Amino acid sequence: MTATTNPRVRFTDLHPAQTDLAQAVLSGLARTPKRIEPKFFYDAQGSELFETICAQPEYYPPDAEREILETHSAEIAAALGSGCVLIEPGAGSAAKVRLFLDQLQPSAYVPLDISGDFLLQAAHDLAEDFPWLDIHAACIDFAHSLRLPEQLPETHKVAFFPGSSLGNFEPADALTFLQEVYTAVGPGGGLLIGIDIPKDQAILNAAYNDAAGVTAAFNKNLLTRIRNELDSDIDPEQFDHLAFYNTELNRIEMHLKSRRAQHVQINNQSFHFAPGETIHTECSYKYAPEPFQNMARQAGFQPRHTWLDRRGLFSVHYCSAPE
Repeated sequence: MTATTNPRVRFTDLHPAQTDLAQAVLSGLARTPKRIEPKFFYDAQGSELFETICAQPEYYPPDAEREILETHSAEIAAALGSGCVLIEPGAGSAAKVRLFLDQLQPSAYVPLDISGDFLLQAAHDLAEDFPWLDIHAACIDFAHSLRLPEQLPETHKVAFFPGSSLGNFEPADALTFLQEVYTAVGPGGGLLIGIDIPKDQAILNAAYNDAAGVTAAFNKNLLTRIRNELDSDIDPEQFDHLAFYNTELNRIEMHLKSRRAQHVQINNQSFHFAPGETIHTECSYKYAPEPFQNMARQAGFQPRHTWLDRRGLFSVHYCSAPE
């Protein structure tokens, strides 16, 4: 446990080792097709770029979800129950939780994120604005392990998972993750989760190809990480951002596309790229309410409430874990 300047902020550093990045990159680029997990987007620069993506006019999920959380904050707080331990995997800047903290009055807030410096700053900012709130932040790769900090209050736990990040998992892995969430919150706990809904392809494609090029910079920052953190001559400028909606699999795909034939050295290993060959960096699956609810039931949860924004672009679900 690392001491911090604010007594209401506790910080546990379980940051993934640099070797995790090396192993993921070396094994991912040896695959056919080449692939690197999206969790490695989120160094400090990547986290900041993602926050900027959320402010782009084409990227509808933050505004749609914020509308739901603001409009239904009282109903959401009543469903979750006051005094809960509120756990947020992938908390980022913790912007969404601010919308109902005062009404919910949790006994503790537990933000989890892979970017430790960004998480710690967000925790201190939140503590300044909510001085009554106990914060137990943990730098952790929640996609690998949903380990919680010690010394949490003995009360019911609710996982808050906004932003449709569940869509970044392959469907089988999404179910496994929901099962892990069910285990983490335990009987009597709950899950409040944002889920992106299938919609017009033009809206989806624009959301991941913003005119300002922020999503492209976010995607290519992964290559910058590889160049800076590993022993590599990879040149991010020799790759283009590629994002499109795959209608057959009902998902957005993001790739880094090689501009030319090239050889790249990483930690004394060489990788060849053909012209146009890609590194698959992210998927974002879209789920209508009923398919998501069926998955939640498979994981052990009982769907209780579903809220949509007025345009029907996004959904938020509350599911309980039966006692």
